[in-house]
Amino acid sequence: MELSQKALNALQELGLTDYEVKAYVSLLGYGAQTAAEVSRQSGVPYSKVYDVLGRLEQKGWVESDAGRPSTYYPKPPNVALEAFKAQRESTYQAYERLIADELMPIYEKRDIKERPEVWILKGDVNIFGKLRETMSACRQEMVIALPGELRSFSSGAFDLIQPLLSRGVAVAILLSDEDAAESIKATLPKAEVRVRDGMFGGGVVCDAKQVVLLLGRSGEGTPHMAIWADHPGLAMFAKSYFDSLWASSKVLT
Repeated sequence: MELSQKALNALQELGLTDYEVKAYVSLLGYGAQTAAEVSRQSGVPYSKVYDVLGRLEQKGWVESDAGRPSTYYPKPPNVALEAFKAQRESTYQAYERLIADELMPIYEKRDIKERPEVWILKGDVNIFGKLRETMSACRQEMVIALPGELRSFSSGAFDLIQPLLSRGVAVAILLSDEDAAESIKATLPKAEVRVRDGMFGGGVVCDAKQVVLLLGRSGEGTPHMAIWADHPGLAMFAKSYFDSLWASSKVLT
């Protein structure tokens, strides 16, 4: 059974070797098989087929029974993909904790500045990358303000909040859309969420030290823009502005 080059590349990017792809596709096409049958149908050498099937089972693409010989069954591709996603997310979270707990404190103790205090960011990819970096550095408090015109940033930013709440970071979120606020509160019950109209621009402030100011678009068809800074004065100014908005905001009931 032949795969398109695009599908083959996708499976390889998901971590499967050439032999693993051949074995899995053989199981998909012919159904449950013994190792010998997989070898014969797929062209994977018999001397390697048990190792190949074992790795596929470990990665969540196949399962086997306890027969003699064992029979191997392909998992549905969408189920296998979900297992791959869960494994990667678990690994990423472990790396994130390691970096936050051990490497970032070393970096933050350095007195030498290796980057400018103010960056101009253009485009969603660059802005989300800086948001992720800034938010992962939060240790005590993070505040977020997002008016309606910046709604496109909501899902990406809020996906980064749950790990902070799990670490005990206090999170306050200010939105201009009450329905969106109710939804976020239900998703993130440990966060404080309020509603306020009349916000101009939005942003994120972490520990009153770093700030990402979300400026929106400068014109039709232009990319989103933002300003990142770890300048203490600018971060404190942004935090004070947020506090003034927060004081006059609506508390969700």
